[in-house]
Amino acid sequence: MTFRPAKSGQAARAGGFSQAVLPRMLWGVAIIMVAVTIYVALTRAPVVFSQAPAPVILFATTPTPVAAAAALPTLAPAHLNSLNRLNELHTNIPKRPNVAGQEYVVESGDSVFAISDYFKLKPETILWANYNVLNDNPDMLGLNQKLYIPPTDGVVHKWKAGDTLESVASLYKASTKDILLWPGNKLDIVTPEIQPGSLVMVPGGQREFRRSWVIPTIPRGAAGVAMNFPGTCDTGAGGALGTGSFIWPGPAHSISGNTYWSGHLAIDIAIGIGTPVVASDAGVVVFSGWSPVGYGNMVMIDHGNGFQTLYAHLTAALVRCGQSVNKGNTIGTGGSTGNSTGPHLHFEMRYMSGFVNPISYLR
Repeated sequence: MTFRPAKSGQAARAGGFSQAVLPRMLWGVAIIMVAVTIYVALTRAPVVFSQAPAPVILFATTPTPVAAAAALPTLAPAHLNSLNRLNELHTNIPKRPNVAGQEYVVESGDSVFAISDYFKLKPETILWANYNVLNDNPDMLGLNQKLYIPPTDGVVHKWKAGDTLESVASLYKASTKDILLWPGNKLDIVTPEIQPGSLVMVPGGQREFRRSWVIPTIPRGAAGVAMNFPGTCDTGAGGALGTGSFIWPGPAHSISGNTYWSGHLAIDIAIGIGTPVVASDAGVVVFSGWSPVGYGNMVMIDHGNGFQTLYAHLTAALVRCGQSVNKGNTIGTGGSTGNSTGPHLHFEMRYMSGFVNPISYLR
């Protein structure tokens, strides 16, 4: 096959085309590629820059083999001698000390001793704070009486003109500092000022009891007439004499209410209404009738050997003044007459006109 050489005009036109068009096409492609590259870079930038750089490993290390887990011994459940405690859902707020007094209304079955025990006070504190109601006599306690209950043991003092902390503290054998610092008194410790008529608590204070309420000792003989109220009599000479040993005056040998203490020089013995009350020892009846000081129906016996016994709050006295009785003879029946909040037998013992604790003598 024979090729004929191109004519010189055609070659020139072909060479001119390639020199003019081809470079322009190449530049166009380059510009397009650059544009695409910029577009891709801009659209992928957030992803590229948000990725953390790959860690650079400087030294290759050999991984440490993991040891197999050791088997743990099986433990038997422990049996402990312990107490279970229930979960408390409420917070217990600690009680703050009481610094203010309060009023209490006497109920059936109350006694000064029981009331003081309820309020965690000494019975003397209750009596001293309520002299205008009880007259220092716990047997003057009656139903529905309103008593003032002090916030702590001691004496409540009504401040008078001329009183000082020192004089009041000395009067009640107390500490001036305790009066000044007692929160309920609300005193300025630098310049304390107390207005007359104010009630001031004397913590730890004490005073003597006023004994005007006590039934006096009535010996046998003409002295009984001096009592000047029904129930006494001129017993004359002679009569039964005591043995010096004493039995319980009722079937119960237990205390009901007040026991023997400085403000209650007797014991209250449990007894039912109508239950026989017997003479604790032989002697002569020197009083039988209604007492004038809250004891209700009462019997007093003089035993002729320095001892006297007294039986109070009886439903009825069954002996007459001047009568001789033997140990164990019925002299009355149990009750709750006079100032009493419930059935009990108020029982006193005296020796040589002084009070003694019956518990030490009763058998």
